Amino acid sequence: MNNLNSIPLWALFLLGAILVTQGTWLFLHARKHGYYPWLWALWGFLSFPLPSLVYVLFVAQPWRRTIPKNRHTDDSE
Repeated sequence: MNNLNSIPLWALFLLGAILVTQGTWLFLHARKHGYYPWLWALWGFLSFPLPSLVYVLFVAQPWRRTIPKNRHTDDSE
């Protein structure tokens, strides 16, 4: 597998779809939260899966999110 001719066409399309999906997700999430969206999108379009792993581990950190308490209490009754 030293050249692109030995890689099946379906694999190239699959890799392209994965890279576009990853780059788009990184861009949208980073833009929403203000973390250099173009940098993350560009890196996401170039390689897989390292950009997603780095983003989740060091930027998004889903395990650190706190669930807000329900502040809506109906005391009028």
